[in-house]
Order: sequence, then structure tokens, then C-alpha cells
Amino acid sequence: MFRKLVISTIAALSLSSGAGFAAGGAGYVENYEFSFQGPFGLFDQDQLQRGLQVYTEVCAACHGLQYVAYRNLSDEGGLGYTGEEVRAFAAQFEVYDASIDDWRTATPNDHFPQSGLETAPDLSLMAKARAGFSGPYGLGLNQLFKGIGGPEYIASLLTHYTGEEVEQYGTYFYENESYPGGLIAMAPPLWDGAVEFADGSPNDVESMSKDVAAFLTWAAEPRMMARKQMGFTAIIMLGILSVMLYLTNKKLWAPVKARAKAAAK
Repeated sequence: MFRKLVISTIAALSLSSGAGFAAGGAGYVENYEFSFQGPFGLFDQDQLQRGLQVYTEVCAACHGLQYVAYRNLSDEGGLGYTGEEVRAFAAQFEVYDASIDDWRTATPNDHFPQSGLETAPDLSLMAKARAGFSGPYGLGLNQLFKGIGGPEYIASLLTHYTGEEVEQYGTYFYENESYPGGLIAMAPPLWDGAVEFADGSPNDVESMSKDVAAFLTWAAEPRMMARKQMGFTAIIMLGILSVMLYLTNKKLWAPVKARAKAAAK
């Protein structure tokens, strides 16, 4: 029994590592590295800002981000924007206000627009909804150190178009090695140089894909850094409490053990 358990454990560990993973048998997911991975990982502000630019200039044409408010862009541990920068960013957009039955300039309290197409899913929770190489398909330790693989799935989806097109009943689909089934209705949204970054960062397809995947991870869980900090604090407090309980236990039982030893003699 123990031998079988050891063999099963080794097999599971070997399947959970490597350069790429099968997304639950649904497609190929590249194991991209992100700064926020692991219990000590942190978001890269520059990468999040580049990801926001990619989303705004490319993805927002079809996909929405309705569960994210503009004010969240200034949250601690996120993109690092100031309140004034957030107001200036929000002012570039218009939102429909039912109270005045008209469109008005967006404010930080408003949310990003909804998807522009019915067939285009909202991306607010995409990084949490899509599992990659771990999550339900992997070990609990994978979830602790790598997450569920959502950003890896997004980056892989954007970088693994084969260039082949397939027509089915008058509709064109595009071959993608990471998409479940291998055919996706969305044409390749990125190409080299599609977005120009002010800081001169690389703007090849892979770099932009990782940037927008990181941003969508933040969008799905903007309080990730606060949650990690809370977890560390809880672990430290529990450690201190455990030591105090141990010492208290020894002190309380010391007289009883002394009397027991004396009686035994």
C-alpha cells in the first residue's frame, strides 16, 4: 500500500512540472513565469500598466471589464496610479447614466464598459475562471505556489495560433493549440508592434500576451497582495500563539509531573 502511494505521488509530481502542460486535456498551456507567482510574489506595476494599455487599445474593442472600477487602478499593490491619473484615464471614456438617460464622461467610481459583442466574454474574471496546468487538474501545492494557471492559459491562447483557418457552415474559425477543441472564433488579436509602449518595452506578441495576462490576473483578484500579507500575518500570529500555548502547558503541568516523579521514587 505504501509503495503504491509513493509511486502515485512521484507520478503526480512529474506530471505537474515541465515547460508546458495539458489544460485538463483541453489544450496546450505554456508554463510562463510571472512575478506574482508563489506566496512571496508581487505584481510588477510596469507590467500591469503595459497590460492595461494592451487591453485598452486591443481587447476593449470587443471584450468588457465590467466588474472592475476605474478607482481600483489606484489600489495599493496594483498598478500604482495616483488619484489624479485615474481621473484623467477615466475621463477618456463615456458611460451611460440611467439617472439622466444619457451618456456622460466616466469618473473613477464608474466601471469599465461591458463587452461590445454578445459573443465576446467579459474578461473581469477570466484569469480565475480559466484553469491551466494546475487548479482542479493538479496538486494542492501547485495552487499554493503557481495558482490555477489562468494567466498562463491566457498568454498561451494569445501566442499559440497556428495561422490556419477553417470554414464551417460559412463561419471561419482559427486554429489554436491552447483553445479547447483547437478552433476558436476569435481571430489573432495581437501582432508584433500592435501596441507601442512609452518606456520602449518589448512589444512582440509573446511579451504583450504576458503583459495583458498579468493585468487580467490583477483584474480578477485586485486584492491578491493584501490577501497574501494577511496570510503571512496570520501564520506569524499562529506561530507565536503555538509557542505561548506550549510554554504555558509546560508551566502548568510542571508541578504535577514533579509530584508524580517524587511519588514514583
